[in-house]
Amino acid sequence: MPVFCLPFLISYTWGSRALLKVLSSSACFIGNYRSALNDAIQAKKLKPTHLKAIIRGALCHMELKNFSEAIAWCEEGLQIDSKEKKLVEVRAKADKLKRAEERDARKAKVMEKKEQCQKEILLAAIKERNIKLALKPSNEEEEISGGLAEISLDGFHSDNATEAKVHLDADGNLNWPVLFLYPEHEQTDFIVAFHENSRFIDHLMVMFAELPPWDLERKYLPCDLELYFEDEERAAMYQLNPEHTLLQVLQHKRYFVKAGTPTVLAFVKSSPFSKKYFSGKKVHRL
Repeated sequence: MPVFCLPFLISYTWGSRALLKVLSSSACFIGNYRSALNDAIQAKKLKPTHLKAIIRGALCHMELKNFSEAIAWCEEGLQIDSKEKKLVEVRAKADKLKRAEERDARKAKVMEKKEQCQKEILLAAIKERNIKLALKPSNEEEEISGGLAEISLDGFHSDNATEAKVHLDADGNLNWPVLFLYPEHEQTDFIVAFHENSRFIDHLMVMFAELPPWDLERKYLPCDLELYFEDEERAAMYQLNPEHTLLQVLQHKRYFVKAGTPTVLAFVKSSPFSKKYFSGKKVHRL
Protein backbone atom coordinates (compact mmCIF):
# COMPACT_ATOMS: atom_id res chain seq x y z
CA MET A 1 0.00 0.00 0.00
CA PRO A 2 1.43 3.43 -0.93
CA VAL A 3 2.63 5.44 2.06
CA PHE A 4 0.58 8.52 1.09
CA CYS A 5 -2.63 6.50 1.60
CA LEU A 6 -1.86 5.71 5.23
CA PRO A 7 -3.17 8.96 6.76
CA PHE A 8 -6.45 8.55 4.90
CA LEU A 9 -6.74 4.99 6.09
CA ILE A 10 -6.12 6.02 9.70
CA SER A 11 -8.67 8.83 9.41
CA TYR A 12 -11.26 6.54 7.92
CA THR A 13 -10.67 3.87 10.55
CA TRP A 14 -10.95 6.38 13.41
CA GLY A 15 -14.13 7.84 11.89
CA SER A 16 -15.69 4.40 11.52
CA ARG A 17 -14.97 3.67 15.15
CA ALA A 18 -16.59 6.95 16.15
CA LEU A 19 -19.71 6.08 14.20
CA LEU A 20 -19.68 2.58 15.59
CA LYS A 21 -19.38 4.04 19.10
CA VAL A 22 -22.57 6.04 18.57
CA LEU A 23 -24.43 3.04 17.27
CA SER A 24 -23.32 0.69 19.99
CA SER A 25 -22.67 3.03 22.92
CA SER A 26 -24.44 2.09 26.14
CA ALA A 27 -23.97 5.58 27.63
CA CYS A 28 -27.63 6.51 27.10
CA PHE A 29 -28.78 3.32 28.76
CA ILE A 30 -26.78 3.96 31.92
CA GLY A 31 -27.96 7.57 32.12
CA ASN A 32 -24.76 9.24 30.91
CA TYR A 33 -26.61 11.28 28.32
CA ARG A 34 -24.06 14.08 28.10
CA SER A 35 -21.29 11.66 27.21
CA ALA A 36 -23.54 9.96 24.65
CA LEU A 37 -24.42 13.36 23.20
CA ASN A 38 -20.75 14.21 22.78
CA ASP A 39 -20.30 10.91 20.91
CA ALA A 40 -23.22 11.78 18.63
CA ILE A 41 -21.80 15.25 17.96
CA GLN A 42 -18.42 13.81 17.01
CA ALA A 43 -20.02 11.17 14.79
CA LYS A 44 -22.19 13.76 13.04
CA LYS A 45 -19.11 15.83 12.31
CA LEU A 46 -17.58 12.82 10.58
CA LYS A 47 -20.76 12.01 8.68
CA PRO A 48 -23.40 14.81 8.77
CA THR A 49 -26.04 12.60 7.10
CA HIS A 50 -25.80 9.73 9.56
CA LEU A 51 -29.40 9.41 10.80
CA LYS A 52 -28.64 7.07 13.71
CA ALA A 53 -26.21 9.59 15.13
CA ILE A 54 -28.75 12.40 14.69
CA ILE A 55 -31.50 10.33 16.35
CA ARG A 56 -29.20 9.49 19.25
CA GLY A 57 -28.28 13.17 19.65
CA ALA A 58 -31.92 14.26 19.59
CA LEU A 59 -32.81 11.65 22.23
CA CYS A 60 -29.94 12.76 24.45
CA HIS A 61 -31.06 16.39 24.22
CA MET A 62 -34.55 15.27 25.24
CA GLU A 63 -33.21 13.49 28.32
CA LEU A 64 -31.15 16.58 29.19
CA LYS A 65 -34.30 18.72 28.76
CA ASN A 66 -32.68 20.73 25.97
CA PHE A 67 -35.92 20.87 24.00
CA SER A 68 -34.91 23.58 21.54
CA GLU A 69 -31.75 21.67 20.65
CA ALA A 70 -33.70 18.43 20.34
CA ILE A 71 -36.06 20.13 17.86
CA ALA A 72 -33.10 21.47 15.86
CA TRP A 73 -31.54 18.00 15.62
CA CYS A 74 -34.85 16.48 14.58
CA GLU A 75 -35.36 19.07 11.86
CA GLU A 76 -31.83 18.46 10.61
CA GLY A 77 -32.55 14.74 10.40
CA LEU A 78 -35.94 15.24 8.76
CA GLN A 79 -34.25 17.17 5.99
CA ILE A 80 -32.41 13.95 5.24
CA ASP A 81 -35.44 11.69 5.66
CA SER A 82 -38.75 13.51 6.12
CA LYS A 83 -40.53 10.26 7.03
CA GLU A 84 -38.20 9.08 9.77
CA LYS A 85 -40.77 8.02 12.38
CA LYS A 86 -38.55 8.38 15.44
CA LEU A 87 -37.54 11.92 14.55
CA VAL A 88 -41.16 12.91 13.89
CA GLU A 89 -42.18 11.54 17.31
CA VAL A 90 -39.28 13.16 19.16
CA ARG A 91 -39.85 16.51 17.49
CA ALA A 92 -43.55 16.53 18.41
CA LYS A 93 -42.77 15.62 22.03
CA ALA A 94 -39.97 18.18 22.27
CA ASP A 95 -42.20 20.90 20.88
CA LYS A 96 -44.95 20.06 23.39
CA LEU A 97 -42.54 20.05 26.32
CA LYS A 98 -40.88 23.26 25.19
CA ARG A 99 -44.27 25.02 25.07
CA ALA A 100 -45.11 23.72 28.53
CA GLU A 101 -41.74 24.87 29.87
CA GLU A 102 -42.23 28.35 28.40
CA ARG A 103 -45.75 28.50 29.85
CA ASP A 104 -44.49 27.50 33.31
CA ALA A 105 -41.72 30.11 33.07
CA ARG A 106 -44.29 32.81 32.27
CA LYS A 107 -46.46 31.73 35.21
CA ALA A 108 -43.46 31.71 37.53
CA LYS A 109 -42.53 35.22 36.43
CA VAL A 110 -46.06 36.48 37.07
CA MET A 111 -46.07 34.80 40.49
CA GLU A 112 -42.66 36.27 41.35
CA LYS A 113 -43.87 39.74 40.42
CA LYS A 114 -47.01 39.25 42.52
CA GLU A 115 -44.99 38.09 45.54
CA GLN A 116 -42.63 41.04 45.14
CA CYS A 117 -45.59 43.41 45.14
CA GLN A 118 -47.01 41.74 48.27
CA LYS A 119 -43.66 42.08 50.04
CA GLU A 120 -43.49 45.75 49.20
CA ILE A 121 -47.02 46.30 50.53
CA LEU A 122 -46.13 44.36 53.69
CA LEU A 123 -42.96 46.36 54.31
CA ALA A 124 -44.84 49.59 53.71
CA ALA A 125 -47.37 48.56 56.38
CA ILE A 126 -44.54 47.79 58.83
CA LYS A 127 -42.86 51.11 58.10
CA GLU A 128 -46.14 52.96 58.53
CA ARG A 129 -46.40 51.53 62.06
CA ASN A 130 -42.82 52.56 62.94
CA ILE A 131 -41.85 48.97 63.67
CA LYS A 132 -38.12 48.37 63.51
CA LEU A 133 -36.64 45.27 61.92
CA ALA A 134 -33.22 43.84 62.69
CA LEU A 135 -31.24 42.87 59.63
CA LYS A 136 -29.72 39.42 59.60
CA PRO A 137 -26.04 40.13 60.26
CA SER A 138 -23.61 39.51 57.43
CA ASN A 139 -20.78 39.16 59.94
CA GLU A 140 -20.37 38.69 63.67
CA GLU A 141 -21.73 42.15 64.49
CA GLU A 142 -25.48 42.71 64.58
CA GLU A 143 -26.73 45.38 62.21
CA ILE A 144 -29.92 47.08 63.29
CA SER A 145 -31.83 49.42 61.04
CA GLY A 146 -34.78 51.66 61.67
CA GLY A 147 -35.11 52.49 57.97
CA LEU A 148 -36.95 49.89 55.94
CA ALA A 149 -35.42 51.27 52.76
CA GLU A 150 -32.21 49.49 53.76
CA ILE A 151 -33.91 46.12 54.12
CA SER A 152 -33.60 43.72 51.23
CA LEU A 153 -36.94 42.23 50.32
CA ASP A 154 -35.23 38.95 49.52
CA GLY A 155 -33.73 38.94 53.00
CA PHE A 156 -37.04 39.36 54.79
CA HIS A 157 -37.57 35.95 56.25
CA SER A 158 -38.50 33.96 59.30
CA ASP A 159 -36.17 31.56 61.09
CA ASN A 160 -38.91 29.85 63.10
CA ALA A 161 -39.41 26.12 62.64
CA THR A 162 -42.87 26.41 61.08
CA GLU A 163 -41.77 28.95 58.47
CA ALA A 164 -44.68 31.17 59.57
CA LYS A 165 -44.29 34.77 58.43
CA VAL A 166 -45.87 38.10 59.20
CA HIS A 167 -48.78 38.81 56.90
CA LEU A 168 -51.59 41.27 56.33
CA ASP A 169 -55.09 39.93 56.82
CA ALA A 170 -58.18 40.89 54.82
CA ASP A 171 -58.75 43.90 57.10
CA GLY A 172 -55.23 45.23 56.60
CA ASN A 173 -53.98 44.19 60.06
CA LEU A 174 -50.59 42.61 60.66
CA ASN A 175 -50.42 39.11 62.10
CA TRP A 176 -47.03 38.04 63.45
CA PRO A 177 -45.46 34.73 64.44
CA VAL A 178 -44.49 35.24 68.09
CA LEU A 179 -42.14 33.13 70.20
CA PHE A 180 -42.52 32.86 73.99
CA LEU A 181 -39.44 31.72 75.92
CA TYR A 182 -39.48 30.26 79.45
CA PRO A 183 -35.79 30.39 80.49
CA GLU A 184 -36.33 28.69 83.84
CA HIS A 185 -37.49 25.46 82.19
CA GLU A 186 -35.88 25.93 78.77
CA GLN A 187 -39.31 25.63 77.17
CA THR A 188 -41.04 27.60 74.41
CA ASP A 189 -44.47 28.38 73.01
CA PHE A 190 -45.11 29.55 69.49
CA ILE A 191 -48.09 31.52 68.19
CA VAL A 192 -48.32 31.29 64.42
CA ALA A 193 -50.50 34.37 63.92
CA PHE A 194 -50.59 36.91 66.77
CA HIS A 195 -52.94 39.73 65.72
CA GLU A 196 -51.27 43.09 66.25
CA ASN A 197 -54.24 44.41 68.22
CA SER A 198 -54.45 41.38 70.53
CA ARG A 199 -53.30 41.75 74.13
CA PHE A 200 -50.65 39.54 75.65
CA ILE A 201 -52.85 38.69 78.62
CA ASP A 202 -55.50 37.25 76.29
CA HIS A 203 -52.99 34.80 74.84
CA LEU A 204 -51.61 33.92 78.27
CA MET A 205 -55.10 33.04 79.46
CA VAL A 206 -55.46 30.57 76.59
CA MET A 207 -51.92 29.18 76.72
CA PHE A 208 -52.07 28.54 80.48
CA ALA A 209 -55.73 27.60 80.80
CA GLU A 210 -54.22 24.24 81.70
CA LEU A 211 -50.81 24.26 83.33
CA PRO A 212 -48.08 22.68 81.20
CA PRO A 213 -46.63 19.31 82.23
CA TRP A 214 -43.18 20.83 82.76
CA ASP A 215 -44.59 23.18 85.44
CA LEU A 216 -44.28 20.68 88.27
CA GLU A 217 -44.65 23.36 90.95
CA ARG A 218 -47.90 24.60 89.34
CA LYS A 219 -46.79 28.23 89.46
CA TYR A 220 -47.17 29.36 85.84
CA LEU A 221 -50.50 31.08 86.31
CA PRO A 222 -51.36 33.93 83.88
CA CYS A 223 -51.77 36.42 86.69
CA ASP A 224 -48.37 35.53 88.14
CA LEU A 225 -46.34 35.86 84.95
CA GLU A 226 -44.13 38.76 83.93
CA LEU A 227 -43.15 39.34 80.31
CA TYR A 228 -39.96 40.96 79.07
CA PHE A 229 -38.05 41.66 75.92
CA GLU A 230 -34.28 41.93 75.78
CA ASP A 231 -32.27 44.79 74.33
CA GLU A 232 -29.01 43.02 73.55
CA GLU A 233 -27.28 46.16 72.33
CA ARG A 234 -27.70 47.86 75.70
CA ALA A 235 -27.70 44.67 77.79
CA ALA A 236 -31.06 45.68 79.24
CA MET A 237 -34.45 44.06 79.88
CA TYR A 238 -37.80 45.77 79.37
CA GLN A 239 -40.86 44.53 81.23
CA LEU A 240 -44.07 44.51 79.22
CA ASN A 241 -47.52 45.34 80.43
CA PRO A 242 -49.64 42.20 79.73
CA GLU A 243 -52.57 44.52 79.02
CA HIS A 244 -50.67 46.01 76.08
CA THR A 245 -51.22 44.83 72.54
CA LEU A 246 -48.52 43.35 70.38
CA LEU A 247 -48.47 46.51 68.28
CA GLN A 248 -47.83 48.69 71.33
CA VAL A 249 -44.83 46.56 72.23
CA LEU A 250 -43.43 46.41 68.70
CA GLN A 251 -43.61 50.20 68.48
CA HIS A 252 -41.37 50.62 71.52
CA LYS A 253 -38.24 52.59 70.58
CA ARG A 254 -35.93 49.80 71.77
CA TYR A 255 -37.80 46.83 70.29
CA PHE A 256 -36.31 45.28 67.17
CA VAL A 257 -37.99 42.36 65.41
CA LYS A 258 -35.32 39.79 64.62
CA ALA A 259 -35.60 37.17 61.88
CA GLY A 260 -39.21 38.18 61.29
CA THR A 261 -40.35 36.76 64.65
CA PRO A 262 -41.04 38.89 67.75
CA THR A 263 -39.80 37.21 70.93
CA VAL A 264 -40.77 37.67 74.58
CA LEU A 265 -39.48 36.04 77.77
CA ALA A 266 -41.82 34.90 80.56
CA PHE A 267 -40.92 34.58 84.26
CA VAL A 268 -42.84 33.86 87.43
CA LYS A 269 -43.05 36.99 89.60
CA SER A 270 -40.42 37.20 92.34
CA SER A 271 -39.30 33.62 91.78
CA PRO A 272 -35.77 32.69 92.89
CA PHE A 273 -34.88 32.01 89.26
CA SER A 274 -36.06 35.42 88.01
CA LYS A 275 -34.20 37.22 90.80
CA LYS A 276 -31.00 35.42 89.85
CA TYR A 277 -31.62 35.95 86.14
CA PHE A 278 -32.06 39.72 86.51
CA SER A 279 -29.18 40.12 88.95
CA GLY A 280 -26.77 42.70 87.54
CA LYS A 281 -29.00 43.56 84.58
CA LYS A 282 -30.70 46.81 83.81
CA VAL A 283 -34.45 46.34 83.99
CA HIS A 284 -36.89 48.92 82.67
CA ARG A 285 -40.62 48.90 83.38
CA LEU A 286 -42.96 49.95 80.59
